[in-house]
Amino acid sequence: MKSVLAAVAIAFSATGAFAADAIQIATAARSIRPGEVVLFTATTSQPVAAMRARAFDRDLATFQLDANRWQSLLGIDLDTQPGTYEVSFEGLSEGRTVTTTTVLAIAPRVFGRRVLAVDDAFVNPPDPVVARIMREAAELEQLWTQSEPRRLWRDGFVRPVPGRANSAFGTRSVFNGEARQPHGGADFLSPAGTAVHAPNGGRVVLAHDLYFTGNTVVIDHGLGVFSLLAHLSVVNVHEGDAVARGETIGEVGATGRVTGPHLHWAVRINGARVDPLAVLATLGRPALGVRATHR
Repeated sequence: MKSVLAAVAIAFSATGAFAADAIQIATAARSIRPGEVVLFTATTSQPVAAMRARAFDRDLATFQLDANRWQSLLGIDLDTQPGTYEVSFEGLSEGRTVTTTTVLAIAPRVFGRRVLAVDDAFVNPPDPVVARIMREAAELEQLWTQSEPRRLWRDGFVRPVPGRANSAFGTRSVFNGEARQPHGGADFLSPAGTAVHAPNGGRVVLAHDLYFTGNTVVIDHGLGVFSLLAHLSVVNVHEGDAVARGETIGEVGATGRVTGPHLHWAVRINGARVDPLAVLATLGRPALGVRATHR
């Protein structure tokens, strides 16, 4: 169940005649824990030309809904330590500035553990493969920093395949008895050949085979939001293609490091690894019912 928390402006400064409650902040999230997604809605008492947001010592992208409402997304990375964190907002208009700060109390989260048996080459790759793995990791890390500076998605996010996820986000994985990186996405146990749909609109920025994730498609949804869809048997899109929400981008397969056919869906928001199911809960069809205007 998605929870909605309300936060009221607690600080402001302005050269114009803004009221003390010039910005009010509403916070929507499934929960406030590592791996979750937070949607902020900033409502101003007067229209502003721009809205800035900042959390975790980095800027957050914002987008405008109407004359007095702006929204911003925050991804809480799965390795974020529990504690209290400030989120600041600054509205700018014709030389006037109004600011406010709200607080997020991030609760602890205990992730599960899974033990899997795979081809040993995917646990201890031979030396010639290590260079490829490092090159592909660097390619992905660079992609996360090069998002389109405008919102490419429309309305709510949708599941890329039918059915429920069968592998929990953040699970600590043990492959052939050796601990590896936590599971950074959600797995959907779907038959090979099942159509895979774009979770939302965007631009394809990667569409080729990677060592660990096999045939992989990465969609840039804009404003620092990315979807990675992995282990495909067939890829139907090319890098540079624009895709719409629900468009078929490939088929479920068993390529890369897998134990059988399934779809792996991972989401990054401003570099943070977040649970795709949190994206559906917070940014699904009912959550983004108001169309935005863009600046």
